[in-house]
Amino acid sequence: MPYLTQLATVARRTGCPVTEVAGWKTRGHGPLQDVDGVVCHHTAGWNDMHVVRDGRPGLDGPLSQIWLRRDGRIFIVAAGRCWHNAPSLSLGHTNSRSIGIEAENDGRTPWPKAQLDAYKRLCAELCREFGLPVSTVKGHKEVNSSKPDPHSINMNAFRRDVAALLKGEPAAPAVDTTSWTEELVKDLPTLKVEASNYDVKTVRGCLFARGHVPPESYAGMQGGLEEWLKRIDFDDALDEDVRAFQKAKKLTADGIVGPLTWAALLKVS
Repeated sequence: MPYLTQLATVARRTGCPVTEVAGWKTRGHGPLQDVDGVVCHHTAGWNDMHVVRDGRPGLDGPLSQIWLRRDGRIFIVAAGRCWHNAPSLSLGHTNSRSIGIEAENDGRTPWPKAQLDAYKRLCAELCREFGLPVSTVKGHKEVNSSKPDPHSINMNAFRRDVAALLKGEPAAPAVDTTSWTEELVKDLPTLKVEASNYDVKTVRGCLFARGHVPPESYAGMQGGLEEWLKRIDFDDALDEDVRAFQKAKKLTADGIVGPLTWAALLKVS
């Protein structure tokens, strides 16, 4: 199996903000043999994406393909094999056959609702992309008897919510995202026509996740929807889609993605 260079596109289908860590598409300890499962972790620290990327004494990075920040932003760290689960109690969850998600948490602090919701949505989209049954989403503690992570998460309940998301149903309990969206938008740039960066891809992914990408937006485009989602240019066509979204949300339909539009795009419910 080649490196998983579609991971950023898959992550954007969650509707959560996504950051592509420089060099991720070629980062890894060689390619995976296959994708048979997903392993959920906590990092046991804070502000530790660099550890997931670079490793720690005695264990070279990358340690997982994905780092999930406490505010729900998804960081794509690597596309190849990562050292996130060894020894494994499950043949389908070895380093060579599974995707690791390291969620930022010290192993004691209650999980923020935004982060937990993003965790479930990300697992659902990974299952969808790789044709995995929800039963293959495992906590590290379930496939390595010496590990406690992810702490305090009932994985059976977690998988039920992932299954509901795959069916298009809301995960329970409902999430109040007011505080986390307000916090997130402080760090997000204002975007408009002629912008060109990875945050534009996040806008595209959010529009798609909210059901505001009409087929005509990508009709006739080589690569179709997948190609549309990858584009980093804020072109006139995207401007039209943003204005339509703003109008539907009763916002000023100016095509400018600022704090109010970001909040509407990132809102889970």
